[in-house]
Amino acid sequence: MLIGKAGIGRLVPFHRGWFHHEIRDEPYEGHEHLRMLFEDLGATYIKIGQILSARADLLGERYRSELAHLQDAAPLNHSWNALDEVERQLARPLHDDFAEFGRTPIAAASIGQAYCARLCDGTEVVVKVRRSGVVEQVEIDLFVLARLAHRLDRWWRPARRIGLSVLVDEFGSMLRRELDYTVEAINAARFAHNLAGTPSVVVPKIYDEVSTGSVITLDFVRGARVDDLEALRAAGVSPQDIAARVTDLFLQMVFNDGFFHADPHPGNILVDENGRIGLIDFGMVGELTPQLRQTLAGLLSAMVSDNIDGVVDRFIQLGIAAERTDREALRRDLRSLMRRYLEQPLGTLRFGALLQDHLTVARIHHLRLPPELALLTKTLLMCEGLAARLDPGYQMLGAFAAWLPKLAASPDDLDDAPGVGGT
Repeated sequence: MLIGKAGIGRLVPFHRGWFHHEIRDEPYEGHEHLRMLFEDLGATYIKIGQILSARADLLGERYRSELAHLQDAAPLNHSWNALDEVERQLARPLHDDFAEFGRTPIAAASIGQAYCARLCDGTEVVVKVRRSGVVEQVEIDLFVLARLAHRLDRWWRPARRIGLSVLVDEFGSMLRRELDYTVEAINAARFAHNLAGTPSVVVPKIYDEVSTGSVITLDFVRGARVDDLEALRAAGVSPQDIAARVTDLFLQMVFNDGFFHADPHPGNILVDENGRIGLIDFGMVGELTPQLRQTLAGLLSAMVSDNIDGVVDRFIQLGIAAERTDREALRRDLRSLMRRYLEQPLGTLRFGALLQDHLTVARIHHLRLPPELALLTKTLLMCEGLAARLDPGYQMLGAFAAWLPKLAASPDDLDDAPGVGGT
């Protein structure tokens, strides 16, 4: 990366196979080196890259787009004997609980792998097993990152401005929760409770008696990947209908429940033969307090209605200014951004891009936004991208506008919200 910054990348042939780089004609650029570095460093850094890919308040578009490739960065490890790990974690022979247990993994992530199995009563299940040694490696990585971040906060003004040590601590807490499959089991139970009144959504049951902190056993949810258009049409399911239903489901989780699935890539959303939507993998979730939901509703409502002062007020209310915020400069930049969107034809507007551009303005004005907001933006971006693949003409902005009446009692309530004002 430093060689690239110095402008002599063409003189150092990384693109000819150095350090296991893929061979190609053109030299690698800085954003590509960063993505490959994270891949080489393993689980912790892959997760960091996945989170940063949605942080428009921290990184530019080129880096975010490159890091988005880390969503599918974990290859299957066929040599690792997960069966021994399951027996060790359950402290009993495998045949005590399972009539069958597949030896070939069906899916992989940076933290663990998933296997098909059958319980002794015949129930088909999926067993996710945490990779051996991953917890110890993550703790070492987090320790190093925390030490480095605290030192940079002391001596480097840009790090202090964005609160680097706070960001690392927040990320560490999030990753530790994701490492603990007991937390994922609790998350799944909470989703099952919240969505119990939605029969068109399937949340797999967790089998606590054959689950631990590093092994989780859950119902096998059969279905096609949500982006498999041929399979959907073969089952008589309309991709356009699925696009609308998936979007509405996530808006319900975000704005109604305040607890949402934060990793909606196509491998985590299935559609069964009856057209029901199945959710899997509950390691990464987001939670919004009622107050944050109300403030966010005010912000998004002001954006849609072109209320620039409302946007500025809610932005400052959401953000934590590392330095004194210039309200007029923030207003000017947001006004310019909103005008640019208002000049676009309605059919070309993208809700996720609108959010990302507002977070970019936050970065320019040194506003530190709550981590929940960054996770929400990532989720909505992925959801909108998925909907666009299913239905190229789908407008998530319209779906969100339909939710606005449910988000706030009245515009007067928003205008009187506590804490509004700038510095």
